[in-house]
Amino acid sequence: MDRVLKLSSQNAVVIFSMSSCCMCHTIKRLFCDLGVHVATHELDEEPRGREMEKALIKLMDQTPPVPAVFIGGQLIGSTKEVMSRHLSGKLIPLLRAAGAIWL
Repeated sequence: MDRVLKLSSQNAVVIFSMSSCCMCHTIKRLFCDLGVHVATHELDEEPRGREMEKALIKLMDQTPPVPAVFIGGQLIGSTKEVMSRHLSGKLIPLLRAAGAIWL
């Protein structure tokens, strides 16, 4: 758990992902299209990925726990929560507040 929380606070936007997950790709693409630099941790490619996956399952209370999106060190959630904020106009202000975008 400590590793996940530490990594999630090191960049404005952090995504824990699986390299073969289409929903993970969709969320990463959204942030890319918004001009946001994202620190991505592919759990299936990380040496301690299984340990981080277990911690994310506890944090998010869902399986699979990816994509797990953190903005400004705070857990936002998975695809549903990110897209809900985006469609309601709440994602951009959140990204601005975290210093991820300046527009």
